Amino acid sequence: MTQFQRRRIITGLTAAALSGAVLPAWSQTAKPAAPGKPKAANKLAAKLRIVIPANPGGGWDQTGRALGTAMISAGVIDEVEYENKGGKGGTLGLAHYAEKYNADANTLLMGGTVMVGAVALQKPAVDLSAIQPVARLTSDYLVMVVAANSPIKSVSDLTVSMKANLKGVPVAGGSAGGVDHIFAGVFARAAGANPEDLNYQPFASGVDVVSAVLSGKAAVGISGYSEFSAQLAGGQLRAIGVSSRKPSFGIPAIREQGVQAEMSNWRAVFTGKGVSAGRQTEMLEAVRLATQHDAWKTTLKQNHWDASWMAGKDLVNLIDLDLTTARVMVHLLKLKA
Repeated sequence: MTQFQRRRIITGLTAAALSGAVLPAWSQTAKPAAPGKPKAANKLAAKLRIVIPANPGGGWDQTGRALGTAMISAGVIDEVEYENKGGKGGTLGLAHYAEKYNADANTLLMGGTVMVGAVALQKPAVDLSAIQPVARLTSDYLVMVVAANSPIKSVSDLTVSMKANLKGVPVAGGSAGGVDHIFAGVFARAAGANPEDLNYQPFASGVDVVSAVLSGKAAVGISGYSEFSAQLAGGQLRAIGVSSRKPSFGIPAIREQGVQAEMSNWRAVFTGKGVSAGRQTEMLEAVRLATQHDAWKTTLKQNHWDASWMAGKDLVNLIDLDLTTARVMVHLLKLKA
């Protein structure tokens, strides 16, 4: 999964990223805690495994390894191993985890909105019913940009243009069927247009999205803030809205401009259906302690990640809502696996 594919979508919505080759392997063993380091009172295990349903280097991989490091730093584990198995938006890794680690009390699975969207699109034999959430860790948001000289000055301008002639407002973003594509459809629908008429231009990288907007090939670009930050700072691009609930990166929230298109691309950690309720509680507490440690907070700051803790019934309900919404958008956009 490339850096560009790791991107974003939804609180109330989700998306599907469907690329990446399968790469099963034990890819790294973290160093154990330093000798003499104080142990947490409620240590989870001496050794923990984290299965990452993506290839090394992407968002899930970075988050999983950061969590493992923070758990060691917090003293809730001594050692962690990471197992990468990428492909099809995380559904290959999901099936692998469910088959091999369903009742393993010392193995966690990374996942998030990309996996939820991939399940909605692909309808795999092994779906989210095979796992249970422990905690949501982070959320990322999508930014909508236009060229500096664009007649579109605001979200309001964009909604007027889309409602009048959606096909005449080309939108550039990531891979077809991915998170940017779904968000574009959601925005179009919220603007009062028919998502079936969406003129979406998929690209393999953020650089290509920027080029499409600056050249006039696309009227609007959608991606994560980091993909646009240089051009925004240089004045070549102008951000008109961000998909967060409140303003972010100094950009006004889309929902505060009258369009209900709030989304986030969250990342979470899961366990198997065969793990006991008592052990799930212990896992939750260990993850919570890790996210309170300075090691985790430093990683959030370095990667510009937003802490987005959620657990329990709220998280279960969020996933159910995201899955339902993703299925609706897959249908409306006529997306095919």
